[in-house]
Amino acid sequence: MDKDIQKILITEEEIKKRVRELAEDISKEYKEMFPHLVCILKGATVFLTDLIREMNIYLSLDYLGISSYGASTKSSGIIKITKDLDHSIEDRNVLIVEDIVDTGLTLTYLREILSARKPLSLKACALLNKKIRRKIEVPVEYYGFEIPDEFVVGYGLDFNEKYRNLPYISVLKPEIYMYEVMKYEKK
Repeated sequence: MDKDIQKILITEEEIKKRVRELAEDISKEYKEMFPHLVCILKGATVFLTDLIREMNIYLSLDYLGISSYGASTKSSGIIKITKDLDHSIEDRNVLIVEDIVDTGLTLTYLREILSARKPLSLKACALLNKKIRRKIEVPVEYYGFEIPDEFVVGYGLDFNEKYRNLPYISVLKPEIYMYEVMKYEKK
């Protein structure tokens, strides 16, 4: 796998430190509120796991599966729910946990569909924030790192279901994904 990596953007140590800081901030805000964290599958799973282990509050978890990339490196803008929530979020303080906010399209869609379910509050926490690619301005109340416009993998983020298990955030070599992207875009 390492031969496919162009460079490490965020080290494992930097991630651990920032996740701890985010957990402290979230724990302070949600103290005594019993928040309901909604993990966006599959990319945010690693982030969520480390985040909640650092939180010192009562919380509940749920998972929402979505797809917007396919085999591409850019969001298609078409969001498909692949797994819905198991529990009602009505009158709950909900925190969406995302791996990356890119164009803002996915998070905007998530905020709309989850707001319709009448939560008491709805906020977002993302490991990565790629503001440079925003098409829609969307609030991200908590985020770990702002990153440049590069295609990243690792720490839960994938390309074609590979690289999720890397302990750091890295830039994938373009020659690794260009063939797949061209195939996908010809469809």
